Amino acid sequence: MKQGLSLRVSQHLALTPQLQQSIRLLQLSTLELNQEVEQLLDENPFLERADDSVEREAHGLERVDTPAVRDDAEDDYGSSASSTETADESLSSVDLERDGDWDGDGTVDLAPDDSEWGGDAPARNGAREDDEADATELARSQESLQDFLKRQALSLRLGAEDRAALTFLIESLNDDGYLEDPLEELAQGLAGDDLEQREAVLVHFEMALRLLQSLEPAGVGARNLAECLRLQLRAQQAEAARRGTDEEDADVLAQALRLVAQPTELLARRDLKKLAQLTGASEALTREALARVARLEPKPGRRFVNVERNIVIPDVLVLRSGNGVGTRFRVQLNPDVMPRLRVHDIYANALKGHKSGGHAALQQRLQEARWFIKNIQQRFDTILRVSSAIVERQKNFFMHGELAMRPLVLREIADELGLHESTISRVTTAKYMATPYGTYELKYFFGSGLGTESGGNASSTAVRALIKQFVTAESAKKPLSDSQLSEMLKEQGIECARRTVAKYREALKIAPANLRKAL
Repeated sequence: MKQGLSLRVSQHLALTPQLQQSIRLLQLSTLELNQEVEQLLDENPFLERADDSVEREAHGLERVDTPAVRDDAEDDYGSSASSTETADESLSSVDLERDGDWDGDGTVDLAPDDSEWGGDAPARNGAREDDEADATELARSQESLQDFLKRQALSLRLGAEDRAALTFLIESLNDDGYLEDPLEELAQGLAGDDLEQREAVLVHFEMALRLLQSLEPAGVGARNLAECLRLQLRAQQAEAARRGTDEEDADVLAQALRLVAQPTELLARRDLKKLAQLTGASEALTREALARVARLEPKPGRRFVNVERNIVIPDVLVLRSGNGVGTRFRVQLNPDVMPRLRVHDIYANALKGHKSGGHAALQQRLQEARWFIKNIQQRFDTILRVSSAIVERQKNFFMHGELAMRPLVLREIADELGLHESTISRVTTAKYMATPYGTYELKYFFGSGLGTESGGNASSTAVRALIKQFVTAESAKKPLSDSQLSEMLKEQGIECARRTVAKYREALKIAPANLRKAL
C-alpha cells in the first residue's frame, strides 16, 4: 500500500453556540421563552430585567447610603468609593461594548430610550376601571372539580380511612370527571404485594366510589361513558320521584336507562329501529328516550376545567385604521410578551476593573448574557417581519374574514424575506396574532389551494369556512351529505372531491349527516 499526501479544499457549515441558541429561541413559544428567561436570570449574574433597575432607582435604594455631595450629573451605578474618572471610564466602556438593551419596538434600528417602546399599548399595571374583569384573574379564581367535590365531602360523616379513600379517588379523577384507573390497580399501588391489606383498601375504595358517584355534578366518578350516562339518568329519576312527575316522563327515563345499557356504537349511530327492537319498546318512545340521552353531559368535569389554559396571549397585534379604500393595518409586537433585559452594569464594571486573565469564566458569562439579549431581539424582529409579510399577503382576510383567505405557502414568505422555509416554519409555530376577527396561530394563515373553474385557486381555509356556512344554514330534518356539499362547492366554482369535503368536515368537528339529522 502506497502512502502519500494530498491537499483538498472543502466547505462545511459549523453551528456556533450563538447560532444554536438563536435557532432554539426562535422556535420556542411565549411560555417556553419566559421559562428560558427565568432560568438564565437565575443562572447568569450579568443578566437583569430592565424594569427591575427602574423600580430600584425610583425608590432611591441606590443612594440610601450615599452622601449628597454633588449636584451635577453622576453615574447612576457609580460607587462613592471609586473616583469620578474611573467611574466615567468604566461606564463609557460598558456602553460601547454592550449589545444594547432589549427595549426597541421590534424594528432593526434600536431606540436609545424606552419612551418609544409600547407607546400604543396600555400600561401593564396601569389603572383599570372597577367593572373590568381580567380573564387571567377570573381563571385563577375558578373552583376546580377536585375542590368542588372535597367541599361536598365535608358534609359527609366519615371515618378517617373512608375520608382518605374518598379524597384519594377525587384526586385520581381526570379533567372530564372520569376515574380511569381500576380500583384494583389503585389499591395495589397503595398496599403493594400485601394481599390482606390490598383487600382492605379495596373495600374502602368501593364504598368511597359509591359516595363519589352520589356527589354533584351527576355522572362524576364514572369509569366509562355508559356508566356516566346511567348515573345522570338515575339522578334524574330520583329528582322526578321527589317532585312526583307524570308517568309518561318516568317511562321515557326508564327507556333511556335501557338504551344506555346497549352497545354505545348503536347510540352513536342513533339506530332507532335496532334500539327499539333490542329494548322491546316502540319507536316513538325510543325516539324520546334518545333525545333525553342526547341532552346528557358526557364530560361532567368539563365546566370545571381551568379556563386559563385556553387563554392565548398573542405575540403580534394587528391594529386597523381607516375605512373602505383607505383601510390600513398596522402590525406591532405585543409588549406584554417582550422580556426587557439588560446587562447588569455594576457587575460588568467590576469585571472590567480587573484586567487580569483569571476571570475567563466570568467573561464568558458576560458574553453569554449579551448574546442572549441579542438573540431574543433577533427572535422578535423575525416574528415581526414574518407577521407583516403575512398581513400584506392576506389583507383580504383582515378586510372580509376567513372566506376571503387566499392560498399561501411557507416558500412565498421565505422568498420574500430572504429566509429559509424551516425558519418560517419555526416562526409560525406556537406564535399567535390578534386580529379583528380573533386570535390565530400564524400557521393558520397558510393553506393549500383548490382549483376553481376560472383557473385560479381557492384557499383550503376559505373552503372549510364555506362548508361550515353551508352546514349552519342546512335543514335539521334533511342535513347535507358530503356529496351534496361537494356539489354545492362546484356551484361556487370550487373543485372539491367528496373525500376532501369529508376531511374538511372532520377537521371542523362536524358530525356526519346521519348524526346531524333531527330525531
